Parts: sequence; structure tokens; C-alpha cells
Amino acid sequence: MALNIEDRIAISELISMHGHLCDDGELDRLGELFTDDVVYDVSDFGMDPLAGVEAIRAAAFALGEANPVGHHVTNIVLREGEGGHVLARSKGIGVNADGTSGSVTYEDTLVPTDQGWRISHRKVVARRVPLSGRTK
Repeated sequence: MALNIEDRIAISELISMHGHLCDDGELDRLGELFTDDVVYDVSDFGMDPLAGVEAIRAAAFALGEANPVGHHVTNIVLREGEGGHVLARSKGIGVNADGTSGSVTYEDTLVPTDQGWRISHRKVVARRVPLSGRTK
């Protein structure tokens, strides 16, 4: 399957919408982004992977005031995967209420559904050191 421009735009907008829904507290709309059985891997933050949209919603509410006030996504790169899946890599910047920020990389697998593209797997990789720790 060739990834056409319409799919590229739809997928990029889907990935971008995550920040808007989270920042606006519209967590009841996460099903517009993720498959029902999504795996949301936050193990890089010392947590078990979250299974399903409801688990993502519950985790966000459990974080409460520790949630970033701004989720920003950039540098979206898409490539075709096997079986009609699309693999996406993007950068996330989280801005906290106290003005501090952090950077992550989102590694997503997207699948076509009757409702359009949805993320079926997301791994959130924390960026804690420059150059991924490489010195040469």
C-alpha cells in the first residue's frame, strides 16, 4: 500500500490532535485517536504499559496537577509498515505549569479503521540527555 498525501495529512493531524485533547481535558475523546485495545507504553517513566483507552484516561486523571499544561508535537516522520500499518515517529514537548519542560519521542503504530486512522501502539521514550548520551 502506498501512503498517499491524504493519509499523510490525516495521520499527522491525528497525532497533533493528542495535545489538543489532553490540554483541553477532553479525555472522553481519546477514542478518536486510539484503537480500543491500544497499548500505550510508558515504561520509560517507570510505569507499566497502559492497555486500552480507558486506562490512558484513568492514568491522566491520576496524574492530576502533575500533567503538563501543554503537549506539543513536532517533527512527524511517517513510513509504511507491514500489513497496511503506518509507523510514525514524532517529537513531543511537554510544558509544565511551573514553566519547566521535557522532551519525548513518540513511536506510533497506526492502523486503518472504519473511522479512519487510529494509533494501536504508542511508545513514549523520554529524552533525558543530549545526543542520546553519545559522545563521539
